[in-house]
Amino acid sequence: MDVAVLGATGDVGRQVCTQLIERRVLPRASRLQLVGRPGGASGRAVYGLREDLVDAFDEHAPLIDVALSPEEVVADVVILTAGRTAPATTGAPTDRAALAADNHAVFASYARALAEHGSGHEVVVVVSNPVELGVAVMARELGRHRVIGMGAWLDTLRFRREIAVSLGLRRHRIGGFVAGQHGADMVPLWSTVRISGLDPEERRRAVDGLRRGRSLAHFGDEVAHAQTELLDLAAQDIGAAFDLIDTWPPDVRAVARPWMTHQSGAKTATGTANATVDLVDTVLDGREIVVAGQVALAGEVSLGGTPLHGVIGAPVVLGPEGWTRVLLDEPAPDELARLTECEQRIDAGLQPWGLGREVPA
Repeated sequence: MDVAVLGATGDVGRQVCTQLIERRVLPRASRLQLVGRPGGASGRAVYGLREDLVDAFDEHAPLIDVALSPEEVVADVVILTAGRTAPATTGAPTDRAALAADNHAVFASYARALAEHGSGHEVVVVVSNPVELGVAVMARELGRHRVIGMGAWLDTLRFRREIAVSLGLRRHRIGGFVAGQHGADMVPLWSTVRISGLDPEERRRAVDGLRRGRSLAHFGDEVAHAQTELLDLAAQDIGAAFDLIDTWPPDVRAVARPWMTHQSGAKTATGTANATVDLVDTVLDGREIVVAGQVALAGEVSLGGTPLHGVIGAPVVLGPEGWTRVLLDEPAPDELARLTECEQRIDAGLQPWGLGREVPA
């Protein structure tokens, strides 16, 4: 099986390439294609990156080659990390509309090239932001079931980790998913949380304790307030800002911690790459596994009796040919309300490109 990384020389792209080899997701007989752009910095750096990866992992590295145009991309799994990212500077705002305007052309060029020159069977994992826009663009050209965004899986892993930390457990003992839009507009599905070793009543008491009597009705306001507090404190003491995060409930921490990490200048490339490689490993493994991801829906599930259409993060079954089923049961009332609002915001963000709730089957 072969993997191509679009934008291989960026922060996340480099980490993805490194972890694919270091975690031995790709055997020596496979091929890793590093994709850059000709005439720019990535067109030069991609050759150096190939040599650096071979230097580090020669004993078990796959065949590594370079491509410098979308038309040259050939792989079973294509990872989209190309495009501009939000600035990693304290206080710098994240303008999703501006990011979308910058990255839409990048997404579209790769989508058209894969549609025209690809095998017709590639599975695309979208990492670049806005991930919902990347999924919509790719799905329109390649088909919905072959495209998944990794944002909901990354948010899910962060949510599980924060629950685990609160309970003094390791993350692998926690189940549960995050849906909605990647980042601050995520929807933590507390109703899906499972804790290994606890029966339903014990789990209910544990979740109630973690939630502290809160619902998701004010979750967006909580996140916005947390970000304001962090910016004020980080201007004086960045360590104290991270200490403050530890005092908040798990769902708020799951948004605030990576946001503060990015604001600190460290970025979140390692965690992002880890979640991405998880999805790639699942596709290449040949088995079907339940994950979370941004996908383009066409009425497969309903919220409050209304079929979902358009891109949204949700638990899905992922396998070697892409995603198949959506496993989103009727959520709790506060989750339903936030998911509905989130769906509307995603749709509004896709409308400028004619992609809102109109992705074909």
